[in-house]
Amino acid sequence: MSKVTWNMDPTHSELGFKVKHMMVTNLSGKFTDFSVQASSDDDQFSNPAISFSAKIASVNTGQEQRDTHLRSPEFFDVEAHPEMTFKASKMEKISDENYKMHGDLTIKGVSKPVQLDVEFGGIGKDPWGNTKAGFTVNGKIKRSDFGLTWNAPLETGGVLVSDEVRINSEIQLVKGA
Repeated sequence: MSKVTWNMDPTHSELGFKVKHMMVTNLSGKFTDFSVQASSDDDQFSNPAISFSAKIASVNTGQEQRDTHLRSPEFFDVEAHPEMTFKASKMEKISDENYKMHGDLTIKGVSKPVQLDVEFGGIGKDPWGNTKAGFTVNGKIKRSDFGLTWNAPLETGGVLVSDEVRINSEIQLVKGA
């Protein structure tokens, strides 16, 4: 049996993140230019192979000056490292809907193993006959592990930007022809 290819539905997918700002609130952002590549042994998403890539220049926090700073050498250094990538190495089934996805995340030229929580939303057909699969993917990384160390101390103690970054994404895939 040949592998089933799954293509990302970009209109129903998002790749977001949250980071503590000033130790008191969460700042949200997203990458608007990203893709997910997936295949499985069958149309029920058995034994999946999954990877993704995101164009760093597409980072969007809703504030252009901050986004420009994030693209600079002090943060992502988009000129030298235009993409971040993830390649799954193992999917560990926790329950019918919950998995742990293990793999390597590469940001700014640094690859580290990470573990992401995956909630499988199911598989269904849309009104046009396309088979779709839905996933919610969450996790936490330390930005310092990837060389993202810029920060500023606060007068009240602590730092401007937390080291912990929470990843939150919604991914919808369409079964290939």
